[in-house]
Amino acid sequence: MAEHPAYPVGLRLTGRRVVVLGGGQVAQRRLPALIAAGADIRLVSPEATPSVEAMADAGEIAWEQRPYADGDLADAWYALIATSDTDANAAASAEAERHRVWCVRSDDADQATAWTPATGHSEGVTVAVLTTSARDRDPRHTAAIRDAVVEGLRDGTLVAPHQRTRTAGVALVGGGPGDPDLITVRGRRLLAEADVVIADRLGPRDLLAELPPHVEVIDAAKIPYGRFMAQEAINNALIEHAKQGKAVVRLKGGDPFVFGRGMEEAQALAEAGIPCTVVPGISSSISVPGAAGIPVTHRGVAHEFTVVSGHVAPDDERSLVDWPSLARLTGTLVILMGVDKIGRIAETLVAHGKSPQTPVALVQEGTTAAQRRVDATLATVAETVVAQEVRPPAVIVVGEVVGVGVGPHGAA
Repeated sequence: MAEHPAYPVGLRLTGRRVVVLGGGQVAQRRLPALIAAGADIRLVSPEATPSVEAMADAGEIAWEQRPYADGDLADAWYALIATSDTDANAAASAEAERHRVWCVRSDDADQATAWTPATGHSEGVTVAVLTTSARDRDPRHTAAIRDAVVEGLRDGTLVAPHQRTRTAGVALVGGGPGDPDLITVRGRRLLAEADVVIADRLGPRDLLAELPPHVEVIDAAKIPYGRFMAQEAINNALIEHAKQGKAVVRLKGGDPFVFGRGMEEAQALAEAGIPCTVVPGISSSISVPGAAGIPVTHRGVAHEFTVVSGHVAPDDERSLVDWPSLARLTGTLVILMGVDKIGRIAETLVAHGKSPQTPVALVQEGTTAAQRRVDATLATVAETVVAQEVRPPAVIVVGEVVGVGVGPHGAA
């Protein structure tokens, strides 16, 4: 046949018969997408990998445990030929040609009537990459192109504006602990599509510099309060911009619902009839200790960890934390927003039974270039914070896991 480029098309296989010959690694890679497409899949193969066998056991595919036989493709719309028997592959390919069944061959692309593109997905879009001819086929190259396009769509570096009218709304995006690379791909994409970004001080600031010039960036710490409290002013700003038909992102540090007042904002938006999307973020309570070489749990050391807010002291009537109970726990205690209260917190824990020699680590500016770790004990932490000039934001870890870390801050 004359050399012509392949014609790209999307097959709608829902409820339609697809025959897969061979249950090896090729089938294992291709079957999930066929299952996701809703195809009626018939696998013909004497044996299969454990993963393929599990698909059959789950009823996702019908498996006939035998070799290929002429007539297997008679009712198929699409066929994937991937056996280790060259003769069987050739015979099946010839049958597909007779029955006008589009056929992919894993062993000989030149003899196939269809090719499987390198595919990826991003927010309702499927990216499929094909080479123009059999002569130019280079699976690694097409996969690399696919990965570059999908990654660009996910992280916002490749932006394709929506042409249809968007529904106004707000996305509460958890920005993670500070390192801009630790925001989720969905969060980064929503940032790239935003008209307005209302950002916390503890959000990943470096991401704001990447936003297009037309995006309005509002510092939540500097919203005029007027007669409202700060949180009410932020709620009002979210509602006001969303009602103007803008795509609004509320960029918060860590996770929106971990001491982030995200639910207060979601409730205010719901009362105003504004659609709200919540994008979880990596909480500093886990990620910052990890970045400093501290596991919050470790086999034989800690079977649980507890995260508490230290923004009010244990003797403050506003405190909702049961500090005496925490002192009796044997696991890890992670304290957020507690740098200036750590002295009274340590005294309370010791007064209720915690050993004064319990290790403590303070990780300041975790996951950023300014990260530093300061170690102490419950007995010395108050004076250490002053002597070492530890400042917020810092995550405080209390427990034996502090001494488990690896690398420069501890021995395995």
